[in-house]
Amino acid sequence: MSTASSIGAERLQRRMARGAAFLGSDVAIMCGAMSWVSERNLVAAMSNAGGFGLIACGAMTPELLDAEIAGTSALTGKPFGVNLITMHPQLMDLIAVCAKHRVSHVVLAGGLPPPGSLDAIKANGAKLICFAPALSLARKLIRSGVDALVVEGMEAGGHIGPVSTSVLAQEILPEVSEQVPVFVAGGIGRGEAIAGYLDQGAAGVQLGTRFVCATESIAHPNFKKAFIRASARDAVASVQIDPRLPVIPVRALKNASSELFTAKQREVAQLLDEGKVEMLEAQLQIEHYWAGALRRAVIEGDIDNGSLMAGQSVGMVSKEEPVAEIIATLMAEAAHALEKRAA
Repeated sequence: MSTASSIGAERLQRRMARGAAFLGSDVAIMCGAMSWVSERNLVAAMSNAGGFGLIACGAMTPELLDAEIAGTSALTGKPFGVNLITMHPQLMDLIAVCAKHRVSHVVLAGGLPPPGSLDAIKANGAKLICFAPALSLARKLIRSGVDALVVEGMEAGGHIGPVSTSVLAQEILPEVSEQVPVFVAGGIGRGEAIAGYLDQGAAGVQLGTRFVCATESIAHPNFKKAFIRASARDAVASVQIDPRLPVIPVRALKNASSELFTAKQREVAQLLDEGKVEMLEAQLQIEHYWAGALRRAVIEGDIDNGSLMAGQSVGMVSKEEPVAEIIATLMAEAAHALEKRAA
């Protein structure tokens, strides 16, 4: 006869089976793509521990992505994916690099996929995952042929939308989760929340902030210390100062760089006013600003003037520990939650 704990573990395995099969991993937990943090070491550690790692391509050139995929493949024989930003000017070249390495999963983030990009990814046999910040967009993406969706709420770190994870999950999961696997993201820091979203129909989850302080993460010790010290209320969204410049808000820990970003927006808005840049170029300038500010914090350890992108679940990050232990803790918490429901 099964014990209560094995009932919880069996239930969890059943609920994660579809997501794990889709990813080719042991558990349906993806590590969100975080610029500078989600590189070969963390990605390989995530996949080796039974989860699913994602390389954050961000503003990388095709040559840099080529080297990063090769470097990751040297560290793991398990599947991993690549996260590409839709507004990248060399998107099609980046897709070709993924094809060359036979990357199994490609995630497109940052808006509707541009014409031709979906077909190019699918033509190479890769599974395509897209972000759906609204039900209407989820339906449109499914019609266009995406293989899975990520539903990410505003509690997440980095670029965020206006709606919370719990509301998006309720809105989208009942409508589309039978059609394609849906992974829920944003503000998830414990296994109880994972169990809740699986019960609502999610195929799995994506966590970023929870893995920043993994032992295998190359983030600077100062960056990790800032995460360990922070509480949920320290992770705040950036303010948009000019409605003509549709800058997607970014959630990060409060520091001096928040003021620097306001100044950068004013500078770019003035260039727009003077006709010195086009809208796309203005948005790319903002993207490159974030990439540079994030590098200063993550790689160089400048936590005052760099960007400390973090989700609100940062308050649940209390120490540095190996990826395998983080996954084991999350799975034990989720199984325990499901076991209590079985009682």
